[in-house]
Amino acid sequence: QEGSLCAQHCLNNLLQGEYFSPVELSSIAQQLDEEERMRMAEGGVSSEEYRTFLQQQPSVNMDDSGFFSIQVISNALKVWGLELILFNSPEYQRLGIDPINEKSFICNYKEHWFTVRKLGKQWFNLNSLLMGPELISDTYLALFLAQLQQEGYSIFVVKGDLPDCEADQLLQMIRVQQMQRPKLIGEEAAQSRDQRLPRSDVDQAIEASHPFDGTGMLDEDEENFQRALALSRQEIDMEDEEADLRRAIQLSMQGSRRSELSGSLPQNVPQSSHSSQTDSLSSEELRRRRQAYFEKQQQQLQQQDQTPNQQEKAPLSSSTPEACPGGDMSEEDMLQAAMNMSLESVRNHLNSEEEK
Repeated sequence: QEGSLCAQHCLNNLLQGEYFSPVELSSIAQQLDEEERMRMAEGGVSSEEYRTFLQQQPSVNMDDSGFFSIQVISNALKVWGLELILFNSPEYQRLGIDPINEKSFICNYKEHWFTVRKLGKQWFNLNSLLMGPELISDTYLALFLAQLQQEGYSIFVVKGDLPDCEADQLLQMIRVQQMQRPKLIGEEAAQSRDQRLPRSDVDQAIEASHPFDGTGMLDEDEENFQRALALSRQEIDMEDEEADLRRAIQLSMQGSRRSELSGSLPQNVPQSSHSSQTDSLSSEELRRRRQAYFEKQQQQLQQQDQTPNQQEKAPLSSSTPEACPGGDMSEEDMLQAAMNMSLESVRNHLNSEEEK
């Protein structure tokens, strides 16, 4: 497309030939301007409407960019015996004609014009902004026109017999297939220019931080992620179980300490006083009292084992003296006895609690 002469390209694509030039269309526009000026002058050249009309731009039917109005296009088509009817007008809608049974359409949005025409047995979008014709299927034609209307396009139906053209005769015999929609003019050049431009450090950093296209993690990464979550939950459960076990052991040790202290204290001391004293004792004092208790128990066991015949000697004929059952206990035996007594005190304490 040259400049903004889309109206010229629209007409020539419709007629499939170089039938109109910018000069010819400008001549039609000037003729229309003169006719409008003469009609305005009929009300008086000194009238306010006429002076306002003259103060406007030189022409309402064309401008310096190459734009031409619908009046210019309509007058140009009259030369070929063609007529334009607004597609969504009540007049045309009453006819109830299926768009597929028409021959061509002219579409306009703001200052852009393009043609949709049937060549042979197929429809083509002959937009001059595209690199080439775009094939439109029969089932998609009505949807395509409705979409243009929603985007703000004005659509005109071309009525009359179009001049014969070579493309129409060729496509009457064969059908074309289009694998890819043609690109807009300048789109391919812009893409190649963007590819040649060096990427900035920011773009490279963003690409490195997002190696995927946002569709999600790979299956392997997702499986590892789920496995890590499961292990984390197991560790949390184990930590909770260990915390509960530590609290249970601590409570058991407190119960055993209270039972041992209650056995060592005089029986006439009230239980409430014993509890308050135990809570106020430090760990060092508890250790000293337990050690004194164990020493006292050891002395009592030694006194019980000593008998009147302790002074009798063992027979001299014995090669190895027999260990006296009432002799001194070893440290291991004393520790075992102390543990048994501690466990017994815990059981007694639990039984007393259950009886309460």
